[in-house]
Amino acid sequence: MKKLYFAFIFVLLLPLGMYAQNAKPLAVGDAVPNFTLTDQNGNTFNIADHIGKKALVIYFYPKDESMVCTKEACAFRDNFDKLTKAGAIVIGINGGTVASHKHFADKEKLPFILLSDPDNKVLNLFGIKGNFFSTGRETFVIDTNGKIVFAYSALLQGTAHAEQALAVVEKLTK
Repeated sequence: MKKLYFAFIFVLLLPLGMYAQNAKPLAVGDAVPNFTLTDQNGNTFNIADHIGKKALVIYFYPKDESMVCTKEACAFRDNFDKLTKAGAIVIGINGGTVASHKHFADKEKLPFILLSDPDNKVLNLFGIKGNFFSTGRETFVIDTNGKIVFAYSALLQGTAHAEQALAVVEKLTK
C-alpha cells in the first residue's frame, strides 16, 4: 500500500518537472533567449528577427479561453493600439496548439501574435515555474537591445499584466 501511495504522489508531481528545467528565472537585465515557435496562423516566428526593431511585450499564460487568461488577453487587446503606438510588439505564449490559439484569437478578436510552445521549451528558457494547476503567468518587456527591462508575475491578476507592460513601454519611448 505504501508503494502505491508513493507512486500516486510521483505521478501527480511529475508534470511539475516540465517547468523546473531552468532553475533561474530570467530577470531584469538578462538578455532574451533566442527561440523560434509557430504562431496562430501557422507562420514561423523567430525572436531574432524582431530584436533591435521594436520593444517586445512577451506574456506567458496558462491556457486559451480560461477565465483569467481570457481577461488577460482581452486586456492586451484593449491596450493593443496604445502598445503599438508606443512601439511595441505583443506576443502571448503557452503550450496550446496552433489551432487552439487560432480559435482563441478569432473568438476574442486578438490582434497580436499567439505562439504555440507545445513542449514548453520557451517557458523553460525563461525559467517560468508552474504549480499543481497550471504554468505560470508572467510578462516581460524587452527593449530594442534585447534586454529584459521589466518582469511581472501574478497568477490571478490577468488584467494587471497589460496595464503594467503599457506603463513600461510608454516610458521606454519617452
